[in-house]
Amino acid sequence: MKFEVTILGSSSATPVFNRNPSAQLLNCNEKYYLIDCGEGTQQQLTRFNLKATRIDYIFISHLHGDHYFGLIGLLSSLHLNGRTKSMQIFGPKPLLEILEIQFKYSDTTLRYPLEFFPIDAIQSLQIFENEDLIVKTVILNHRIPCTGFIFEEKQRQRKLIKEKADEIPVAYYTVLKKGLNVELPDGKMLLAEDYTTAAEAPRSYAYCSDTLCDGSYFETIKNCDTLYHEATFLHELLDRANETHHSTALQAGEVANIINSKKLLIGHFSSRYKTLNLLLEEAQSVFENTELAVEGKTFQL
Repeated sequence: MKFEVTILGSSSATPVFNRNPSAQLLNCNEKYYLIDCGEGTQQQLTRFNLKATRIDYIFISHLHGDHYFGLIGLLSSLHLNGRTKSMQIFGPKPLLEILEIQFKYSDTTLRYPLEFFPIDAIQSLQIFENEDLIVKTVILNHRIPCTGFIFEEKQRQRKLIKEKADEIPVAYYTVLKKGLNVELPDGKMLLAEDYTTAAEAPRSYAYCSDTLCDGSYFETIKNCDTLYHEATFLHELLDRANETHHSTALQAGEVANIINSKKLLIGHFSSRYKTLNLLLEEAQSVFENTELAVEGKTFQL
């Protein structure tokens, strides 16, 4: 099953040439989930040939503009292009008021239903579930209420061994793939382990947007397979990171080690950095399997 994320924006609050504010597109089993929606997100979707019409779920971490200023434009374009299917949005409660005011004063009535689910930034909760994955919040420590998100694949069914499929009545395929043994009318036992193989272990992706690196959220994201963690500053600016409730690249690497992640992606880079090699090297100095979450890159999770 496809489980990958494409980076649409890697920058922080102020504009930088060739870098966009925060936005990522998660593809899970060909369903699209948009994570944050900074300014220019819909242009980035077009640039990387990702169809906005396939997005049915949007997750907004907090109400600093570099994480949601692109949302009204995206929703409006979908309206103008004739969308009729509903859009589910998960975000801070005041976001709904912001959207309603925008639509009110532009005299816009969306052609499609907008389903809004307010996020409680007090405790980690499961906020979404479908047949493919579960989404939970991560309570972060920023200047305003802020959550990250964990996207967890559901356990898939066992896989039928093709070479043995002819030996099994079709009616028993589903039972065996669930890991259950089958007794045939003649008394013969079909053991699930003889006719199926175990599915791949479910994978998880943790998205930690803006946060002071204070350890409060480590337990929630423990053992996630891939971690995205903001790395706004080099560690020489630790005082500035603490003042603004952000993290350094070194801290991001340390978090990946502490929580036992397999891979680290870093982003949300300050505009003061015209090149990003030093940030990457700093994170890699404590967690080798680190990559830059930069525009256009797609990571298999």
